[in-house]
Amino acid sequence: MTAPNRNTLWARALVDELVAAGVDAVVASPGSRSTPLTMAAVRNDDLRVFSQLDERSAAYFALGRARRTGAVTPLICTSGTAAANYHPAVMEASEARVPLLALTADRPPELRDSGANQTADQEKLYGDAVRFYKDLPEPAPNDRALRSLRTTVARAVGTAEGADPGPVHLNVPFKKPLEPTPVSDDVPADLDPTAERGRDGPYVDVTPGSPEPGDEELQRLANELSTTDRGLIVAGPADPPGLDAEAVTALSHATGFPVLADPLSGVRFGGHTRVAPVIGAYDAYLSAEVAGASGTGADWTDPELVLRLGASPTAKRLRKYLAETGADQYQVDPAGRWREAEFAATDLVVTEPSRLCARLSRLVVGGNGDADWRAQWEDADRTAGAIHGRAEDGDDPATDDTPFHEGDALRVVADALPDPATLFVSNSMPVRDLDRFVGPTTTSVTALGNRGVSGIDGIVSSALGAGSATTDDLTLVVGDLALYHDGNGLLALDRCDVDATIVLINNDGGGIFHALPIESFEPEFTEAFKTPHGIEFEPLADLHGLAYARIDARPEERPEAAESAAAVADDLADAYRRARDADGSHLIEVRTDAETSHRTRERLEAAVERAVHGDERA
Repeated sequence: MTAPNRNTLWARALVDELVAAGVDAVVASPGSRSTPLTMAAVRNDDLRVFSQLDERSAAYFALGRARRTGAVTPLICTSGTAAANYHPAVMEASEARVPLLALTADRPPELRDSGANQTADQEKLYGDAVRFYKDLPEPAPNDRALRSLRTTVARAVGTAEGADPGPVHLNVPFKKPLEPTPVSDDVPADLDPTAERGRDGPYVDVTPGSPEPGDEELQRLANELSTTDRGLIVAGPADPPGLDAEAVTALSHATGFPVLADPLSGVRFGGHTRVAPVIGAYDAYLSAEVAGASGTGADWTDPELVLRLGASPTAKRLRKYLAETGADQYQVDPAGRWREAEFAATDLVVTEPSRLCARLSRLVVGGNGDADWRAQWEDADRTAGAIHGRAEDGDDPATDDTPFHEGDALRVVADALPDPATLFVSNSMPVRDLDRFVGPTTTSVTALGNRGVSGIDGIVSSALGAGSATTDDLTLVVGDLALYHDGNGLLALDRCDVDATIVLINNDGGGIFHALPIESFEPEFTEAFKTPHGIEFEPLADLHGLAYARIDARPEERPEAAESAAAVADDLADAYRRARDADGSHLIEVRTDAETSHRTRERLEAAVERAVHGDERA
C-alpha cells in the first residue's frame, strides 16, 4: 500500500479514516492546494464526491445534507478566500447544531506572513463558531504522526456529531508536489501497518452519549407534570436528526398536554397527528397581550407549566406570549446551553429531549390534564384554519374579499405535497407563512430551514444538499432575494444529480420590511430597504435547464379579489402538481405584491383574534 509521496499517504490516511468513521460523501471544490485530499476522496470507492464550483454554495450543500441526515458531510477546498467562503455556513451550522467538517488546504507554515501568493492566515479562521479546531502538522511519513492524524480525524467526526453537534475545522497544509507523483525515498517501506492502513473500523471508535437526569430528578419532573392540569409541550425547530414524534406524542397522551409544534420541529406533520392534539396556527391568535387576558370576550386560560423542546420557536408572538404567562418553563437542551431569549425559563433540563419524553411518558401517573384546556387550543386552531382557508365556518365580512397572499402559496404547496416529501423553506417570510398558515397534516413531511442565524444566503444549496440525502421528492419555497443570492447553487441540480421543484415567491424586493416600522419612512424605505430589483427569473431557469411556469397574483393583474384568490390558488396547485409528477427540475414563479400580502396578513390576524378571543380582543 506504499504511497508515491508523503502528501498522498497523508491524504489517503485522512480520507480512509473519514470513511471508517461512517462518512459516505464529501463535497469538494476544485483547487490546486487541496489536490491530495480531492484525489484521495475521488479514488476511494466507498465515498461519493459531490463537486461544487462555488465554495459558499458547497458549504451550504454539505450543511443541508447534514441537516437532513444528522451525519457530517465533509468539505474540501483550496487555500485563501476559498476557505473564507465557508464561513457563513459554519456560522449557521454552529447556531443550528448541524454537523459540519471543513477540511481547508493550506500553504506550508514557512510561507505564512511572507507575502506568498494565495496565502492567508487560516489558523482559527472561524473563531469560536467551531466546536473543535486543529492546524494539522505537515505530512510526515512516520508511525506516530499517522496515528496522531487518524486519532484527530476520529475526534473531529465524533465532535461534529456529538451531544453538542456543530462545525469542526481541520486546516491541512501541503508542500509540493501536490499530485500523486513518485518522490524517491519519500515514504518508508517499513511503516507500521496499523498506522499506515488503519484498524479494522475507526482508529478511535467514538461512542456518542448525552447527559441524563438522575432517577430522583426525573421523578420530580414527572410529579410536576402529573399534578398540572394546564400544561403545554412546545416543540421548536429540531436539532438534526430531529425529535422523535412518537415519543413526544406518548408524553402528550400521558399528560393530556397539547403540543404546539413548530413546522421545523418534525412534529407538526405525520401520522401521529391523527391521535395527538398537535397545534399549528398559534401564531395567528397568540401574543403578549393575550397572556392574562381571560374574561375579555371569550375566556382564554394560560398554561401553568411549559415543557420546551428544541430551539427557540419561529413564532415571535408565541415566544412573547409564553414569557408573559408567568408559567414555569422547563427548557430541555442536550448540550446544557441557553436557547430562550425572553429569559423567562425557570428550569434547564440537560438531556436529550426525545429520550426524556419517552422516559417521562412511563412515569407520569394520572396526568390526563384538563379536557376544557385541550379543547381551548383545538377549537382555536380549527377556527384559525377555517379563516385562513376561507372555509364556510370561517366566513367573516372582513375576510370574504381577501385577495391571494403569500401565505396562500405555502398552504397550496403544502396541500399538494407528495407523501413522503422533503420541504425546504427560505427565511424571511416563507418560513413564517409556513408557521402561521400550514396546519398539522398526516402527510409525512420533513420540513427544514436554516434557522440558526436565519440568513437568506445559501438557501438553494442547503435545499439541494438535503435533497441529495433522500429519495423523497424535494420542494423548495424561496423568496426572490434568496434565489438571486444563491443562484450559483442551482449548478448542483446537474453536477450533483438532484431534482427539485422550486416555488419562487417573487415580490420584487425585501418584502419582510413591510412588517417593520421603517415601512412608514419614504423614500428611504423603497430606496434602501425594500430595494425593488425587477429581475426576470425565467432566463435563470433556462440557464440551469429547469422547466418554468409563471403565476401572477398581483392585484393589478387579477383585481377580482376573492374570485381571483381562488383562481390563483387553483393555477398554483395545477402548476405544482404538473411539476411534481414530471421528471426533472422545475421553477414555478409566483409574482406577488409584498404590501398587499402584509395588509392581508394583518386583516386575517385581526379576524382570527376576534373569532378566538372575542370582539374586545381585536
